[in-house]
Amino acid sequence: MFNRVLIANRGEIACRIIRTARRLGLMTVAVYSDADSEARHVEMADEAYRLGPAPAGQSYLDVAKILEIARACRADAIHPGYGFLAENASFAAACAEAGLVFVGPPVEAIEAMGSKSAAKQIMGAAGVPLVPGYHEQDQSPQRLQLAADAIGYPLLVKASAGGGGKGMRVVRSAAEFAESLAAAQREASSAFGDDRVLLEKYLPHPRHVEIQVFGDENGNVVHLFERDCSIQRRHQKVVEEAPAPGMTDELRERMGQAAIKAAKAIGYVGAGTVEFLLAEDGTFYFMEMNTRLQVEHPVTEMITGQDLVEWQFLVAGGESLPRCQDELSINGHAIEVRVYAEDPNRNFLPSTGLLRHYRHPIENAHVRIDSGVRQGDTITPYYDPMIAKLVVWDHQRDLAIRRLRLALADFQVVGVRSNVSFLAALAALPAFGRAALDTGFIEAHQAELIPSGTDLPDRVLALACLDVLLLRSEEAECSARLSPDPYSPWHGTSGWRLNSDNHHVMVFKEGSRSINVTVHYRQGGYVLELPGGDMLVNGLIDDSGDLCADLGGCRCRATVVRHGHDLSILVEGQTYQLTLDDRSLHAVDQDTAEGRLTAPMPGKIVAVLVDVGDEVARGRPLVVLEAMKMEHAIKACSDGTVERLPFGVGEMVSEGDEVVVIASGGAEP
Repeated sequence: MFNRVLIANRGEIACRIIRTARRLGLMTVAVYSDADSEARHVEMADEAYRLGPAPAGQSYLDVAKILEIARACRADAIHPGYGFLAENASFAAACAEAGLVFVGPPVEAIEAMGSKSAAKQIMGAAGVPLVPGYHEQDQSPQRLQLAADAIGYPLLVKASAGGGGKGMRVVRSAAEFAESLAAAQREASSAFGDDRVLLEKYLPHPRHVEIQVFGDENGNVVHLFERDCSIQRRHQKVVEEAPAPGMTDELRERMGQAAIKAAKAIGYVGAGTVEFLLAEDGTFYFMEMNTRLQVEHPVTEMITGQDLVEWQFLVAGGESLPRCQDELSINGHAIEVRVYAEDPNRNFLPSTGLLRHYRHPIENAHVRIDSGVRQGDTITPYYDPMIAKLVVWDHQRDLAIRRLRLALADFQVVGVRSNVSFLAALAALPAFGRAALDTGFIEAHQAELIPSGTDLPDRVLALACLDVLLLRSEEAECSARLSPDPYSPWHGTSGWRLNSDNHHVMVFKEGSRSINVTVHYRQGGYVLELPGGDMLVNGLIDDSGDLCADLGGCRCRATVVRHGHDLSILVEGQTYQLTLDDRSLHAVDQDTAEGRLTAPMPGKIVAVLVDVGDEVARGRPLVVLEAMKMEHAIKACSDGTVERLPFGVGEMVSEGDEVVVIASGGAEP
């Protein structure tokens, strides 16, 4: 086997590859962009080299620079991870020409599956069942419109090159097709450098079930069973589990053999995934084959006891598969959830910023964390906003779900919006517990997963008050210790007031709402006048910084993260945001009222759909912003006239920058 491997990737997958490489005694080389100069994968590797500026096109997608670094550091092999160049046939060929082992499939296999249209033609010829659709080379809008009308609606427009939901649109009528096609092509071109698309009949309630396959250079191919990846948002997976709930031995065998047939049809070597749509009647259809390791590979590792990255290294080094098919078996049940920096309440809009507080559950035989970030790192707009993958395992699915709920209750993220509370709500859903799964799961349960408005619990207010009071008490005691008169009443923490009851009014803001809490100082604690009634509270902040509280006789533990006047209260997997009111702060935002449409996050303008002077109607898309590999349309919230367009196509904007000014209305990202 080779001795020194360069990992042409970043984040959690780079860290995960480094762990296995180190166990196998391989030297590891990391590469990084300017945005990742202090990243965790850089710290973990034996050596690390700068690629270039933050944008992926100038760093992680720069083939020439990566190969130059590989030569300079005397690497024997390159592992591409997933994303970026992992399924780039030209990159794989360039590695071979440079005398480097590409830890992935042959160039011919990548090329065969790199075009979804060509892949479906190959699979059809091999006898693998296909979804009805259009996979031809003619990409003219007129031909695509005719094909769409022939297939019927609803249908899917999908980028021919790539995956992960990029360049994908559901079209529900002929009137929507032209606009959806243009958006899908634009996004596909930006993400993959290829704007070709294919069309498929949209199945209303399918499950997304994929088979992990592995091949070696001797022609051996095995499958490592299936994963259910049905729970998705924006056509991107959020929850994955193995084995698939409700899978019979007979169906598993048929799908496994179809996946092996697909892999053998293209002479596949290495790790790959054959993805199927599984209908309610047990019929399944080939969707695509991913010629790389998948994000969700840990669930397969947890139920089989195999290290798939180790398998990749062994096969790339010319060795045979470590196991035959009859030596592989399923043990227990594993579930993976992807923790993202995103806001479920804003259609999962990615969130950027500093991770002021980041704590994940302790890893053990039942809990695994794959993460590429640490507390103090920054989530930037340049790359996928994944924070971590949380993977749980137990002997049965219901026990694994219990593990998942407990682990999510211990997962803490402050500084960026995250989907932790959303995932906790999902794990608690009865429908998830009984495995009523399909690709429309999130939409079907949106009201339960993303409640429109909930009252702030009294206990959260109590925790916020107690944390502030304990902090003030600690500050007063510190001042007393430093004072020449430590017994001065001005250093007291009892709430004493001259000629007055010992009480204090604290004002918090939750969004635009103000909440007053009157605090009465009592011996050994405080009585709080809360919206739901009075409550006696006391507690302490322990050595780890957690708040240990007694709330009216109920003891609990919470974490309160302070940033100026802002408080993040983390308790039982939920995060609540409050601001300790300061009259110098002004929370009113006049942008919407004055017609200034601002960027909801940093990104690049990829389309300006109006001109100055245009009359626009409410809901019309005006500007398209690309950030974190996704497009976000900024729409008019009222009728008006476009007065100014401060930015043009290709320009970068920061969060809050004006992108359109109209006579009246606002932005609807």
